[in-house]
Amino acid sequence: MRILVLGGGGREHALCWKLQQSPAVEALFALPGSDAIAALATCLSGDPSDAAAVVEAAARSRVDLTVVGPEAPLAAGVTDALRSAGHAVFGPTRAAAQLETSKIFAKEFLSRHSIPTARFQACTTAAEARRAAAALGSPIVIKADGLAAGKGVVIAANAAEADAAIEAMLAGELAGLAGQRLVIEECLRGPELSVLALADGERWTLLPAARDHKRLLDGDLGPNTGGMGAVSTDALLPRELARVLEAEVIAPTLRGMAASGHLFQGVLYCGLMLTAQGPKVLEFNVRFGDPEAQTILPRWGGDLAATLAAAARGALGDQRPAALAPASVCVVAAAGSYPAAPSRGEPVRLPERLDPGCTIFHAGTRKEKGAWQTAGGRVLGVTSCAADVARARQACYATLECISFPGMRFRRDIGLTAIQP
Repeated sequence: MRILVLGGGGREHALCWKLQQSPAVEALFALPGSDAIAALATCLSGDPSDAAAVVEAAARSRVDLTVVGPEAPLAAGVTDALRSAGHAVFGPTRAAAQLETSKIFAKEFLSRHSIPTARFQACTTAAEARRAAAALGSPIVIKADGLAAGKGVVIAANAAEADAAIEAMLAGELAGLAGQRLVIEECLRGPELSVLALADGERWTLLPAARDHKRLLDGDLGPNTGGMGAVSTDALLPRELARVLEAEVIAPTLRGMAASGHLFQGVLYCGLMLTAQGPKVLEFNVRFGDPEAQTILPRWGGDLAATLAAAARGALGDQRPAALAPASVCVVAAAGSYPAAPSRGEPVRLPERLDPGCTIFHAGTRKEKGAWQTAGGRVLGVTSCAADVARARQACYATLECISFPGMRFRRDIGLTAIQP
């Protein structure tokens, strides 16, 4: 197969890294890719959200399958354009992608199909939002309706914080145009879990579960970010919980989308809260998570190229490959100003050698005259696979001690709560 990956961040670096391991892959391309991805794939210039440019690149490179990495191309209808031109693509249509691109669409879909989720109200004015927040009580969750790069969520501890977040969101100060409509949602309690299913419209295969760490600071303090790291181990998703999720969340979601005429082919990322009343859906994403992909893919034992191609054809079999390692941890090294706009062009020092089972995925770097520099807020993700979470954490943090750039920051508690007593 000749495969094109859309995107150029850490998630796409991990996708290219995993796809290259498939014996079925003859040639790998990335648009636009990155200097790090260039070691694995031929990088093509262009905007991955420009449907016409992507279709032209797929035809020119004689691509057999296009894999969409970020959410923006899905929202722009790139998948629709590729399919209309006769190209196989792994990723949902623009209509199906509304499960992520519109929080209101997703919440109303969940309610309509009796899929467990938090109580909520959709709002378009500050007065509506304040009434909804008062009715649901504190703490309260304020979400931007549209795409906000993982930063369109505020958990307000009291009415004053809720008022401030509502005003800032509607004014475009927190999430830009994504915050023109809001979801006001009760605050669920319990551990979070990310479960990703590769779906062909009717069938699916589960990837290893992960727990993302969204807050900037240790102890889950500070602002929400795009993700500061994640942990993956089979203990996060016991067999009985997996059966419940498949029966109560994944199956009805795929049935509901198909019944609405929007067959879902792609990654159904279920962001869950494991409450005392059972698992509830916090949100859907419709693509690989970042940094979840960097955490999950290194320990997943399947052939990614063959699986994604089968899903794109609507022909997934019963695939439940064994994990390559019992546990993995990914820790993100971010710029000092993250999640605010970062400084760029700072020199990055990397270790000359990596321990077995350890991989560095580049999220925001570039090469200038042969030397690595910072080029984004989340700069690198260090992933380690090991026999248990404790050893995976130890290897990650040992590697991070050998990495440096001005202002570098990272959480020191990634995966800590997943260590079994």
